[in-house]
Amino acid sequence: MGFADQRFNVNLSILFTELPLLERPAAAAAAGFTAVELWWPWIETPTPEQSELDALKKAIEDAGVQLTGLNFYAGQLPGPDRGALSVPGAESERFRANIDVAIAFAQSLGCTTFNALYGNRVDGVDPAEQDALALENLTLAAQAVGRVGGTILIEALNRPESPKCPIVSAPKAIEIVDKVNEATGLGNAKFLMDLYHLSMNGEDLPSVIEQYAAKTGHVQIADNPGRGAPGTGSLPLEDLLDQLRKAGYDGWVGLEYKPGGKPSAEAFAWLPREARAVR
Repeated sequence: MGFADQRFNVNLSILFTELPLLERPAAAAAAGFTAVELWWPWIETPTPEQSELDALKKAIEDAGVQLTGLNFYAGQLPGPDRGALSVPGAESERFRANIDVAIAFAQSLGCTTFNALYGNRVDGVDPAEQDALALENLTLAAQAVGRVGGTILIEALNRPESPKCPIVSAPKAIEIVDKVNEATGLGNAKFLMDLYHLSMNGEDLPSVIEQYAAKTGHVQIADNPGRGAPGTGSLPLEDLLDQLRKAGYDGWVGLEYKPGGKPSAEAFAWLPREARAVR
């Protein structure tokens, strides 16, 4: 097994960001990849002009790559925010306004997998109130995604980099997954297993894989320390992905790492070109 046996996609919100958004799909294709994923690209608005949506759709189609995952609106990301759906007031309303827009855009490109980032704790607001709002919004999103036969993902971030986010462990993310599935009865909420975030939390990654592979809907990787490409840190990513495969996970592995001080196109030397395209 090994890296060559995985299905990789490139996250165009962290790689190729030295290029304008509309040039990134073609850059990923030029590097040999056939699949991409995105954070919500319009951080200022959950409902961009149709012309902006159409332009990105055309760029993805013209590049000949497949969109395999999209985040719902999550506030200022990258930046101070870690999601919007648990934040009372305007941010919650923005998340709700984004649901149908994000689903329609992604579905037009054959993508039905959506990451719903939870959001930070807000000073002066009861955490129980935020959690109730989050479950309400996640239920709405899961039901909407269910209508297109899709999956909604719940991701655990890491405490050092996201100290105000309450979802900073695999068990906590799984708890939310289970609550959403119980609320909807659809079973379409899954765990987004980001091995970098979990390692930053000090979690036992082989144990996490053993316990939660069956509830995992997507995997993302970066090495640690540094959040760089595989081989720049000390995580045994090849072995961990092999373990995931053996545990039954056969989905996408998102490359969500920083390219370092060089162009993104030069940050894939660890992966032979023939292993980059989906086979």
